[in-house]
Amino acid sequence: MQREMRRSDRQLAIEEAKEILTKAEYGSLATIGEDGYPYVVPVSYAFEDSSIYIHGATEGHKLDNINFSSKVSFCVVGDTNVLPSKFSTEYESVIVFGRASIIEQEEKLHALECLIKKYSPDFMDSGMKYIANDKHKTTVVKIDIEKITGKARR
Repeated sequence: MQREMRRSDRQLAIEEAKEILTKAEYGSLATIGEDGYPYVVPVSYAFEDSSIYIHGATEGHKLDNINFSSKVSFCVVGDTNVLPSKFSTEYESVIVFGRASIIEQEEKLHALECLIKKYSPDFMDSGMKYIANDKHKTTVVKIDIEKITGKARR
């Protein structure tokens, strides 16, 4: 599938990579278009089990690309600390490879609930009402994770 990590001494255990994926605030989704160009877009997301959920508009570049090719990459950066005097940075990051698909019905509702739990946990009741009223205005993409790697310099 992909190359092995060059700096394997910085590779994280899968469970630690999943912790970073859970706590990171946003991620970057990479898709490939029919024209052969990559497209990377920052997105809000929720991670659960072996899936990443992303919501967005009902049309656009991201969806066009996913309809062309379901193969995607997703990246998050966790904690960082610039070390100016060492000309370096402490960091933690995760890269995921997987397949993206548009989800509907109960799975879509579950994904939207996961997003409310992550970003607005103190507003679950009003968030669920929002979902009930506006679910038709959003598309939910599910990434089924095929490979996950984490890397850190601490």
